[in-house]
Amino acid sequence: MEKIIDEKIQGQTLELETKKENTRKLFIESYGCAMNFSDSEIVASILANEGFNTTQNLEDADLVLVNTCSIRDKAEQTIRKRLQKYNAVKKINPKMKVGVLGCMAERLKEKFLEEERIVDLVVGPDAYKDLPNLIKEVEDGRDAVNVILSIDETYGDISPVRLGGNGVTAFVSITRGCDNMCTFCVVPFTRGRERSRDPQSILKEVNDLAEKGYKEITLLGQNVDSYLWFGGGLKRSFKKASDIQKATAMDFAQLLDLVAAEQPKMRFRFSTSNPQDMSLDVLHTMAKYQNICDYIHLPVQSGSTRILKEMNRQHTREEYMELIDSVREILPDCSISQDIITGFPTETEEDHQDTLSLMEYVKYDYGYMFAYSERPGTLAEKKLEDDIPEEVKKRRLAEIVALQREHCAIRTEEFLGKTFEVLIEKESKKSNQHWAGRTSQNTMAVFPKENYKVGDFVMVKIDDCTSATLIGECVGYSKNN
Repeated sequence: MEKIIDEKIQGQTLELETKKENTRKLFIESYGCAMNFSDSEIVASILANEGFNTTQNLEDADLVLVNTCSIRDKAEQTIRKRLQKYNAVKKINPKMKVGVLGCMAERLKEKFLEEERIVDLVVGPDAYKDLPNLIKEVEDGRDAVNVILSIDETYGDISPVRLGGNGVTAFVSITRGCDNMCTFCVVPFTRGRERSRDPQSILKEVNDLAEKGYKEITLLGQNVDSYLWFGGGLKRSFKKASDIQKATAMDFAQLLDLVAAEQPKMRFRFSTSNPQDMSLDVLHTMAKYQNICDYIHLPVQSGSTRILKEMNRQHTREEYMELIDSVREILPDCSISQDIITGFPTETEEDHQDTLSLMEYVKYDYGYMFAYSERPGTLAEKKLEDDIPEEVKKRRLAEIVALQREHCAIRTEEFLGKTFEVLIEKESKKSNQHWAGRTSQNTMAVFPKENYKVGDFVMVKIDDCTSATLIGECVGYSKNN
């Protein structure tokens, strides 16, 4: 049930093609959201120009970087354990330098250098271009910190290397930061205010990936639906833009249209959406293009309007349900996934039942569900008491997960007897005689290899399924192959 609940923050060690002239070795590990993995590719690109090749062998590394997540306390504890592992290796290899990147770096700043003596440098999400200078400071015997948040950095001028991937799917970041200020979330404090990337730089990266043989791109942002380009600057300054800037501005629906039309043989996905910002124009653009996948990750967080207000979510239960109705009407084959937080401060049993009933209304294809954990510095931590007992949180979470399992089974069974396009991404985990790939709806399918290869678009007839995986037979190439 890998997509039903993500209670374990997975780390990924990343490696890229080596440059013969590079003599230093970089070990980089990423945790948390897709944006972190995308950022690690930017970091590796910057350091490749500074003489570093990546390695998957920690003991060989001259520089160890961990790209961190602060979304939950469990994520931070996982990363602290990794730092202990680095410390053990550093005792054997004292020349090795260790750095912390990402959201934990931004949140904890100098505290890392004070408490975690194995950490030599701390670098926030907007300061990666300063890594060469920071590394030089460390090599000169000084601790190095840069966690200054930017109002304009998008890394749009950097061509990311593609780390540890399959050569078929890739991430392309289109926004950075977030303006929404949900009371449970640290992102506005660790990644700064929202800014959008120049669409021409996005298009250039998309075209470059197409030339390299990539077949599917996920457009990334903390909130992709609020993408707005009007010549640069923060979104909140749009009202001060000139009339020409406003007239030529590009929103997310227009950006989707741009990339889908430019590369009709590539599939496009996007993540993450915010219900308050998703427009009907986006849905109509998805319906217009066959190469925009029929899948939306649409976090709801709670089914209770009262709790949504406490979370500072700018939508009600009823507005969310209206949006779901629009998705079903405009995109009848679209799958929908969710994020849900249970046990938020003041949550009553009635609020919990509202969440369960909303899930019954939507019947999500899958979801990511968590028990609330208080995050230092957030508005919830400052203003709300974490007053739900842990045993109540665990019980409510178990009920939500159990219901989602039922809905996963219902949704996958709807594929039975039908034929769907699948992009072959990798070998099946359970059999080296089978391929695995996703449908447009983001559901994983496995089928015999035959003479097909990774990167092929094929048509698969679904004969069987589990609650999370489709099982079928390939009946030929897709017309998009």
